[in-house]
Amino acid sequence: MDSPFSPAFVSMFIPATTVLAVVFATILWYRVSLVKVRDDEEGTSESLLEAGTGAHETVAAKVADIQDAITDGATGFLATEYKYIFLFMSVFSVVIFVLLGSQDGFKMKYTTDVDGRPQAPGFFVAVFSTLSFILGATTSSVSGYLGMMIATYANGRTALEARKGVAPAFMTAFRSGAVMGFLLSGLGLLILFVCIVGFKLLYFKDDWAGLYECITGYGLGGSTIALFGRVGGGIYTKAADVGADLVGKVEKDIPEDDPRNPAVIADNVGDNVGDIAGMGADLFGSFAESTCAALVVSSLSSLGAGRCIDGECLAGTHNWAAMNYPLMLTGCGIIVCFFTTLIATDISPAKSISQIEPTLKRQLQISTVLMLVVVLGITFGTLPHKFQLYMPDNTIKTVYNWQMFVSVALGLVSGYLIGHMTEIYTSNTYKPVIDVADSCKTGAATNIIFGLALGYKSCIIPCIALAVTIYFSYACSGMYGIACSALGMLGTLATGLAIDAYGPISDNAGGIAEMAEMGEEIRERTDALDAAGNTTAAVGKGFAIGSAALVSLALFGAYVTRAD
Repeated sequence: MDSPFSPAFVSMFIPATTVLAVVFATILWYRVSLVKVRDDEEGTSESLLEAGTGAHETVAAKVADIQDAITDGATGFLATEYKYIFLFMSVFSVVIFVLLGSQDGFKMKYTTDVDGRPQAPGFFVAVFSTLSFILGATTSSVSGYLGMMIATYANGRTALEARKGVAPAFMTAFRSGAVMGFLLSGLGLLILFVCIVGFKLLYFKDDWAGLYECITGYGLGGSTIALFGRVGGGIYTKAADVGADLVGKVEKDIPEDDPRNPAVIADNVGDNVGDIAGMGADLFGSFAESTCAALVVSSLSSLGAGRCIDGECLAGTHNWAAMNYPLMLTGCGIIVCFFTTLIATDISPAKSISQIEPTLKRQLQISTVLMLVVVLGITFGTLPHKFQLYMPDNTIKTVYNWQMFVSVALGLVSGYLIGHMTEIYTSNTYKPVIDVADSCKTGAATNIIFGLALGYKSCIIPCIALAVTIYFSYACSGMYGIACSALGMLGTLATGLAIDAYGPISDNAGGIAEMAEMGEEIRERTDALDAAGNTTAAVGKGFAIGSAALVSLALFGAYVTRAD
């Protein structure tokens, strides 16, 4: 049964959404660049160390010098990290090629399996899998680097805009975070779609099982970069943060972000390489893996090439529109996030300190509600009324399109619940954080115990939400449902990354304002931005962990499905 949407419409819609994402990110970048950093007098690197005595240097020049120092540190870290990643990728690419190619002795011609179906030769499976692995890693690296560059580009501008008020500073920081979100979403989806179409035209033709098996390398490449970016960047971030606090607050008894403490630069660098580039690579890996897992499972269903098990065959329809359902979800998410972002940047931005956190909260609420409505239309437009797929126990299950909507909707709602619970336990406007602050009155020990207890307690509802999502998604549509529920959770990826990247940018802006001695009033505004940013950064981590739980199960399901 065909899908209501034609293959031509789907083939045009997906790249069109990626173009929208990249163009919108470019426009936001341009609007941020309109904020002037340097005055006529050019600053010098020495002024950074003499920020307390630079009487003849303008504030803007001081900010520019500090911003340049942070940028140099962040690019230096990524350059070193990417050098080691390149060496690892080179070796691992060879390993992938050898392992996949040797499964049939590097044959170069198609053969047939026991059921008479075409089976791609090992040599070309190895070639295209390795290529998609490299493309996935490269896309993740480029997206993380661009996100880090806009963050270091915007931190000083956010501090300078804080002189005009909360609204200009908020819009600068949020627009910069949105650049990261839309670039990563757009580039990730575009390269993946180009891989699928390119590999299909170049070699695989109608062998969809072999095609999507090779595409899984894209997710593996993204995950490899996430490993280095998240772990390496995270370790640097915490080491720099604790080191700056130890030498400043403990040894020298000077305030946080004091210009006399050079370790503050390392602290601000860590915010960018860990919470910007690292988080971006982490969420990109989850997006790529869940998409690839969904494509592998559906390629062996009646939507794709079908399959035979123990002599019982499930005929495939090669439904191009339905096969691209996972990519359509991400494309629609970009459109939803586009309109949601406009609300925060142009229609109803935060104009006072009290409006900052509610504005960011509305981003998640509005994008989730809009996405639910859009997913309903996309599901009924892209998928046929019903289709069949093999379950892990080798039974055939008939799946209706409304069941797929339920699976995706569960992922969306559970993602919002995880984000909301994270906000409750990390925001200073809710009781848990206030209680932790009160526990400090009786000493550090009670503070640590109380904080750990609340941390454990905060996991209860997210774990229940994930369990419910997994159970009902599997009951509705098998492993395909679990993979698509992960994509549902990541459907608002651009917005999630925007509010996540907003946090480190605001944190950097506060540090720059302190080091540039911009005054108490400016610092109060940047601290308000930073306080909300700490909460939003935690929300991003919740999304990353929740989606990773679903993705890991989806990948296992894809492996079991393909291995049988």
